[in-house]
Amino acid sequence: MTRSLPTLVDDYLRDGCGRCDRFKTSSCKVHTWARELVLLRALVRARGLAETVKWGSPCYTLDGKNLVMVVALKEYCALQFFSGAALEDPESVLESPGPNSRFGRLLKVRSIAELEARRRAAEALLDQAIALARSGEKFVPPPPAEPMPDELAARLAGDDALRAAFEKLTPGRRRSHVLHVSGAKQSETRARRAEKCAADILAGRGFNERF
Repeated sequence: MTRSLPTLVDDYLRDGCGRCDRFKTSSCKVHTWARELVLLRALVRARGLAETVKWGSPCYTLDGKNLVMVVALKEYCALQFFSGAALEDPESVLESPGPNSRFGRLLKVRSIAELEARRRAAEALLDQAIALARSGEKFVPPPPAEPMPDELAARLAGDDALRAAFEKLTPGRRRSHVLHVSGAKQSETRARRAEKCAADILAGRGFNERF
């Protein structure tokens, strides 16, 4: 089947993104999230942003500046904020697309119910993104995080409760554990340090933080 990237959002919603062999088939991930994508689109369009298609997905701009995309992936659909790291996120609904992403952030949606639960947060983030673009303020992202030592990553991967507690820590507290474990030269020592960090992580503390 001949594939081509859609040029209109209506084409995208009808046919898919055109980036794989599932284009124009019922198994396209765009169709998996059809209802959610329509609602996300309406949410963004209510802000009066210009609508186009870039990189095979709906993209919304202000004065030519990319602000947010509506994207569909295998396990979720999402609002993808180009400068999401600059936005205040009191409800902690934004996630980084990957460990090396300094600017972009995702507000993921996996059901209509989840979208409704996050609607107000999404609206507030959209309004923030628009205000930031209009202000002309330049966002300077924080420096890249230190790489996670393998030993700490393995300890977190093997314990769902510990991993969830680590993800709830503030960035500074997470960094304190990463630096402590990474500071050991030998892998065995790093593994012991990772194990000793577990109690503090579960208690919501950084390394060596006083009670």
